[in-house]
Amino acid sequence: MVHQLQHTEIARLASPPDAVLEDLSNWNRPPWDQVKALLIDDVMGDRPEFTPSTSAKLGWDDSAIYVMFRVEDRFVRAVARQHQDCVCADSCVEFFFCPGEDISKGYFNLEINCGGTMLFHFQKEARKGAQPLPPPSLDGIQINRTLPAIVEPEITEPVDWTIECRLPFEILQPHFSFTPPRPGDTWRANLYKCGDATSNPHWLTWSPIDLPQPDFHVPEAFGSITFT
Repeated sequence: MVHQLQHTEIARLASPPDAVLEDLSNWNRPPWDQVKALLIDDVMGDRPEFTPSTSAKLGWDDSAIYVMFRVEDRFVRAVARQHQDCVCADSCVEFFFCPGEDISKGYFNLEINCGGTMLFHFQKEARKGAQPLPPPSLDGIQINRTLPAIVEPEITEPVDWTIECRLPFEILQPHFSFTPPRPGDTWRANLYKCGDATSNPHWLTWSPIDLPQPDFHVPEAFGSITFT
């Protein structure tokens, strides 16, 4: 069963976000100061003892889509060392999306742990025949982070962390045929926060999914994002 799907508008950025790392924790630095934050706060499964406060911002320009996550967290760890490792077991944020409105054509799942290590797949069907994007494509993705690549032992006290990602359209097109978006176009997408193997397991979504067990691979529950 799927709840009412979320919808938002995705702002066109006047300029790419400044990648100066000492400014990364500033959620409202230009151009992000003009972008509405989305709350990732719908709990799947049992409510955890501690629920991280998680928000995301989305933006785009002619060459890429941008996503920024801010998490007010505890029980934070990151032990995955290589891209395409199982980063969802770490403290992790995720962006699942279909470049268009027809989810039957498949979707991408981008998963990034708090240390900036990612898993990035294309899936024609949920949990079937996942196609990992190759290293040259991953090299084209820019990820900025505020925490070290490895966080171990787990940080149990309160800690805020940020992930910022630039995702070029050109690395997606070999897997999914589409033209870069124009104002008025709509994609389907969902945003997530998880920590499967932390001492505080949790699964949070932007667009709600009503299932007895946590599962993010539910494209019919993707919300919609309209480019402006």
